[in-house]
Amino acid sequence: MNILDAGESRPLVLIVDDDEDIRAAIQELMLSVGLDAMGFASPRELLEADLPNRPGCLVLDVRMPGASGLDLQQQLAAKGNLKPIIFLTGHGDIPMSVQAMKAGAIDFLTKPFRDQTLLDAITLAIERDVAQMAAARNARQHFDRFATLTQREQQVMREVARGRLNKQIAFDLGIKEITVKLHRGNVMRKMKASSIGELIRAWETLPAGLRDKS
Repeated sequence: MNILDAGESRPLVLIVDDDEDIRAAIQELMLSVGLDAMGFASPRELLEADLPNRPGCLVLDVRMPGASGLDLQQQLAAKGNLKPIIFLTGHGDIPMSVQAMKAGAIDFLTKPFRDQTLLDAITLAIERDVAQMAAARNARQHFDRFATLTQREQQVMREVARGRLNKQIAFDLGIKEITVKLHRGNVMRKMKASSIGELIRAWETLPAGLRDKS
C-alpha cells in the first residue's frame, strides 16, 4: 500500500539518536520519499516534545547517554503509546534485539544499514500504525454508540453477542419475546449495525469491564 495515502494526515517519523549526523541523514532520507521527520538527541527531548497525533513510527538508537532506546520503549508502553518502533544499533546485541522484538519492535537494524532496509521497515511500521489508529477510532465510535443504549438494550446486546435466541433472552430477562425484538431492533439502529456479525464485532471492541457490567 502507498503509505502517503494510508491516512488523513501525512506520516511523521520520529528519530531519537544522540548522533547528529545520523539524525540528519535519516531525516533527509525521509524527506526524499515524501515523509515528514523530526529528530531528537535524547529520549527526554522526545518525551518533553508536544507531538501531533499523526500516523508514523519511531526510529530509536539503542545505546544513548542516559536512558536507552529500550528504556524509552518501556516508558512509552507504560503510557499506552504503542507507536511502532524500529531500533538502530552500532553493535550486534542478540539479547537486546530479542528483548526489543518481544516488546513489539518492528525491526532491529545494525549500523551501517542500507537505506532501502530502513525504508522497508518504516513502511511496515507506518502501515501498522495506520491500522492501529483506525482500530482505535472504530472502538471509540462503538463505545460512544453503546453509551446511547438503555440498560435493557445493553443487556440484550450482550445476549445477542453471546449467540442467544430471542426466546432465550426473553426467558433470561423475564420479558416477552416481542419486547426483545423491539430492543434488538433499537440496538441495531443505535449501533449502526447492518448485520448480527457486525454487531458482534462492535461488541468485541468494547472494554472487557464494560461488557461484563452490561
